[in-house]
Amino acid sequence: MVRIAYVDGHATDLAFSKSFWVDALGLVLTEETADALYLRGLEERNHHSVVLRKGNEPDMTAIGFKVYEEEDLDRAAHHCSTIGLPWTFVERPAQGRTLAFRDPNGLPIELFASMDAVPSMLRKYGVYAGARVQRIDHVNCFSSDVQASYDFFVDIGFRTTEYTAADEQDSLWSAWLHRKGNVHDIAFTSGLGPRFHHVGMWVSSVTDIIHTCDVLATTGWLPSMERGPGRHGISNAFFLYLRDPDGHRIELFTSDYLTVDPDFEPTRWELRDPQRQTVWGMPAPKSWFEEGTRFPGVAVQKPKIEAQPIVAPW
Repeated sequence: MVRIAYVDGHATDLAFSKSFWVDALGLVLTEETADALYLRGLEERNHHSVVLRKGNEPDMTAIGFKVYEEEDLDRAAHHCSTIGLPWTFVERPAQGRTLAFRDPNGLPIELFASMDAVPSMLRKYGVYAGARVQRIDHVNCFSSDVQASYDFFVDIGFRTTEYTAADEQDSLWSAWLHRKGNVHDIAFTSGLGPRFHHVGMWVSSVTDIIHTCDVLATTGWLPSMERGPGRHGISNAFFLYLRDPDGHRIELFTSDYLTVDPDFEPTRWELRDPQRQTVWGMPAPKSWFEEGTRFPGVAVQKPKIEAQPIVAPW
């Protein structure tokens, strides 16, 4: 795989979602139909990195990854067959041939090699608005069995940057995995799963995040801010977590680090280390550990690991 490429989900009111994602956060509206919004960041050249479809209930239907070439799709289908995972090719607007399957824990994944090209808005500074979101960076998902999620993604070529150990035996409570050479394309956190935790959208600077706080606080979106701003211990990234009108969680994310060296050594964190969540020692709210978006038709399981992180008292 090349990188994380898109998230595809349902929203109950597309006009309301558009007012948040486009008007407040500043994502580019590539295309709008009667039943879908296709969004992207300012520097992105692919047709979309966020798809919101009209639905009766909010959910997240798929997480999409880009592969290098068409033949990779056939190789991936063969690998799925080899390990007993059902797969199918599906039609997706603005995309070429798209392979759909679920990982061993039920996480819905789509792979594609080609997508319609669109102009990058990187140097069109006159259209920068809101958070000035540049591109999709990663997704994070709840997993009931982080070790199994980790094993599957490492087996298909993902590399580990950081992880949280739940005990002295290094039982995995969370793991950060990448393909594109920064901290992560996908991460897994122990919890009721599989469920979608958040999509991380990369912004250029810390000041973009501070500016977004000012914008949201003065345009009626103050309740959308769930956590932050702050600086993670894991990833070193400066962050702000938001909830869209349907509760889908978005992280604005910047200032992580390079991980391309072949001898890169993953960083180990203790679950109860107060600087794991933020360098400043501020714990996340209970909602951050418990609330997530369901994948339709996927049964969730209780987490195998009962260990608990530090939770803020509110």
